[in-house]
Order: sequence, then C-alpha cells, then structure tokens
Amino acid sequence: MVSVVSAVDTGHEDMVHDAALDYYGLRLATCSSDHSVKVYSVRGGAHALAAELKGHAAPVWQLAWSHPKHGALLASCSYDRKVIVWREAAPNDWTKLYEYSNHDSSVNSVAWAPPDYGAVLACGSSDGSVSVLTYRADADAWDARKIPGAHAVGCNAVSWAPAFAADGLDSIPSKLAAKRLVTGGSDNLVKIWVEEADQWTEETRLEIHTDWIRDVAWAPSIGLPRSIIASCSQDKRVVIWTSDDNVSWTSTILHTFDDVVWSVSWSLTGNILAVSGGDNKVSLWRENNEGQWVCISEVARGIGNINNTDDGVLN
Repeated sequence: MVSVVSAVDTGHEDMVHDAALDYYGLRLATCSSDHSVKVYSVRGGAHALAAELKGHAAPVWQLAWSHPKHGALLASCSYDRKVIVWREAAPNDWTKLYEYSNHDSSVNSVAWAPPDYGAVLACGSSDGSVSVLTYRADADAWDARKIPGAHAVGCNAVSWAPAFAADGLDSIPSKLAAKRLVTGGSDNLVKIWVEEADQWTEETRLEIHTDWIRDVAWAPSIGLPRSIIASCSQDKRVVIWTSDDNVSWTSTILHTFDDVVWSVSWSLTGNILAVSGGDNKVSLWRENNEGQWVCISEVARGIGNINNTDDGVLN
C-alpha cells in the first residue's frame, strides 16, 4: 500500500498546478497561478525552501527537470506563452538560462528528451503547435523547431519515447532509435511524431478517446521489445497503447474513472502507472500475468479539484 509520508506547505499564494521531483528525488519544484516557481530541498521527510523563481507573468502550468548529466536545469511553461529554462549556477542560486516566446497562446506542457539525445525540450501549446528546443553546445545557443498544427484545437501534453530500441525479441535495448514524441490534444487525438531528415512528421494517430486528452506518457524501456503509451482524457478513461513495431498499435482501456483524469506517470522501470484525476485520488496500476491491468494501491490526495478553463489549459 502507498501512504502519504510527508506534506509540503508550498507557501504559494494561489493554486498549485504541478510538482516535480528531480532525478535523485532530493529536490521538489512546484508552480502556481501566482506566477512563481519554487524549489525545495527534501530530505528525510523534511523540506526547506531553497529558491523562488520569478520570470513568468501568468499562471505556470508545468515543470520538467533535466537529467543531471546536463546540469541542474528546470523548465517551466506558462499561460504567458513562454517557456523558461532555469539553471542552478551555484547551490540554491538559480538564473534564467533561456527564454522561448514563439508561441501564440498558452504553453501547457514541457518534457525533456532522454539525455542520450542531448539537452532537448519539447513544448506543447494551445496554439496547436509543438516546439522542440535543442541546446547546441558548439554555438552555446538554442535551436528551435516547430511542428505547426500538430493538433487542430490545441496541444495539452507531450512525452518522449525511450532513446534506445530493442534489436529483437531476446535482446535488451541497445540501438539508438529515431527520436519520437507522443502528444495529446483538445482534438481528442493522441499522435506520434518521428524526426526524419531533421524534420518532424506525424507517424501515427491513435483514436479512441471521446474528449480532450489531458496527459500522455511513453513508458521507459525495461528491455521488452515493445512500446507502451498511456493516455488519459476528460472522457474519464485511461488507455494503454502497445506496439511491437511503432507502426501498428493496440489499445486497452485500463479503467473508466468517476471523474476527469488529469495525469498519468510511469515508474522508472516502466511497469507501474500512477493515475490522478478529479476524484482527488492517486492510484497505482500494474499489468498482471494475464495481461490485465489491476489497481495495486490508491491514496486520497486531500486537495481540491483541478478545474479547466474554456481555453483548453489547466487552471
């Protein structure tokens, strides 16, 4: 069973929209409608405010920590149409490393690529486009490429495929794969994108949801020669998508919940899925030997519902 071992009073002056632990689980970042990002040190069940980052002019929706091989980098996205990459220049001394403002509407989701690809950040926006930002060490600059019209109404979520592909049924992942992204939009679609010849193209669209997609998560590779994606929606369903070749995908409805499902997140080993939604609960799911997904634990969050605004972003 999962239980709450500690609670963090963030001190934010408005609703908190996201919380993310760094790679080692020693720092927690939070963001809020009060326009700020906060970083806490968390050790032994205790927490302490380490930094407060102010650079956004509107609610901050989501955060993403980079892999530590790229240093201490934290990305944030906001209703102000901006993405900011923050860097810890010295212990608890954070500075704005890069600011991207080439979206025409709210930026709803940010996700760092697997570290094997370098420092690469994907950003999904309510303007329907997805931007891929790549740090070029040789020029000490960022290269921005956009997938225009990725979703007809707006993009709400982005997630990267694992960097390595399995060579066969009995092999472990060993070959660097083509870069792939999965995105979810307000057009009820889950889409998979692949980079070919320096261009991002739509590879597959997955259709089963009947309302806005709120989150997507590509499972980390654990040596199995298949890809697994989880998606969740305002239709109250979580769907598991599986493929052996990234061409043909099979859908399985994990569960139909009692309320909107806001978030899905895989464990580091890719075999346990965490689900949270409007029912104020976090549940953990695992596939059994018969291929059925079962709930192995559930905990009440003890906080108010997260509501959506009419412009397609979390509020």
